[in-house]
Amino acid sequence: MKPARDNRQGPTMKKLICAATLIVLFSATPLLAQTCESNFEVEGTPMLTALNFRTSQTFAGVDRGQAINSLRAAMLAEGFIRVSVDRAAGALTAFQETSGSGRPQTLRVSARPAGKGTRVDAVFMIQAGQLADATTIRRYLCRIVSAARS
Repeated sequence: MKPARDNRQGPTMKKLICAATLIVLFSATPLLAQTCESNFEVEGTPMLTALNFRTSQTFAGVDRGQAINSLRAAMLAEGFIRVSVDRAAGALTAFQETSGSGRPQTLRVSARPAGKGTRVDAVFMIQAGQLADATTIRRYLCRIVSAARS
């Protein structure tokens, strides 16, 4: 005959495993929430007001000066013109005119210290009456932002 099994440890072990799983999931959540894609948002009303496409991401261990150089190169690679850099402020500004209307779109990017890394914020602004696909803008904007870690 088999000895009776003590069920008192079973539920306790299950609780420990569940608690450990929750700790791992919740501790990873801030890392997941810090991606360029997850921080992307659009402000404004299409065709009625200007639209601002915003995002940000923090890069641990990335030097601010190198990030600025990489961001400038990425902006030029994406077809932006008149890229100006204010190194002291960590600010980059560029323009793009793709509609043929003579009304340029503006891209502003900043790189500022964040702990032992660099936080990059970007906003792409289009004027009232202009339209842009948010999915496409997210892809291009995040490609520029992610260049900071190069």
